[in-house]
Amino acid sequence: MSEKLLRLTAVKERTGCSQSKLYALMQRGDFPRPIKLDGCALWPESKVVAWIDALVAANECHAS
Repeated sequence: MSEKLLRLTAVKERTGCSQSKLYALMQRGDFPRPIKLDGCALWPESKVVAWIDALVAANECHAS
């Protein structure tokens, strides 16, 4: 099965983060960097989902 690649618009919708927030997170190493293809930034869907899952899990730990 091939990996689905997400454009920035889809990543912003999935994460709820603005473009500037996403790039700040990437600069700190806290969000996956995109794959560059012909000038397009594309994120593997699995990496975005894993980041969201880790964020949810970290917040669940703090709530307990």
